[in-house]
Amino acid sequence: MTQLVRGSLSDIARNNNTSIAQAFMNATAIILVDVSGSMDLPDCPGNRKRYDLACEQLIRLQRDLSGQVAVIAWDNTARFCPGGIPSQPGGSTDLANALKFVYPADGTGVRLIVISDGVPDDQQAALAEAQKFTTKLDCVFVGPENGPGRDFLKRLAAASGGTFADQTVAHLPELAATIQKLIAA
Repeated sequence: MTQLVRGSLSDIARNNNTSIAQAFMNATAIILVDVSGSMDLPDCPGNRKRYDLACEQLIRLQRDLSGQVAVIAWDNTARFCPGGIPSQPGGSTDLANALKFVYPADGTGVRLIVISDGVPDDQQAALAEAQKFTTKLDCVFVGPENGPGRDFLKRLAAASGGTFADQTVAHLPELAATIQKLIAA
């Protein structure tokens, strides 16, 4: 998907004739979306891919919360996605690096929400990074029922005092509503 999502930070910047940096200043949440290779699995309702459903939900979320959501895609690297669509799945699951990438937003009042379907490459490194944050890290598990990432994401949320949401692939079509509840809390 190469479209510009209505309500994304790039869309807001374009419509207001401002920079993306200025649009980012009004974001109330940063969504860190796992785009590792496992997000390409077609195990969601209708044999749809986790990535495709996550993108649909992010589009809905940005339309509903126009200009309030920044999207960061991460696999073995982390990337800011101002157009609103995360990069295509591939690579490993380096969550520690993604947390380092967003650490400058710590303590700014912005919600930090991690969406993932699995276990990171280095659990201890990710937990150590999470413990550095003063901002709570909310975590949403979007993997298979009883998947190994569930327990890790519970621990990650707990390490920072954040909230854990158990979405699973069966309920991925409800991701936008779950994130809106986390942002509103």
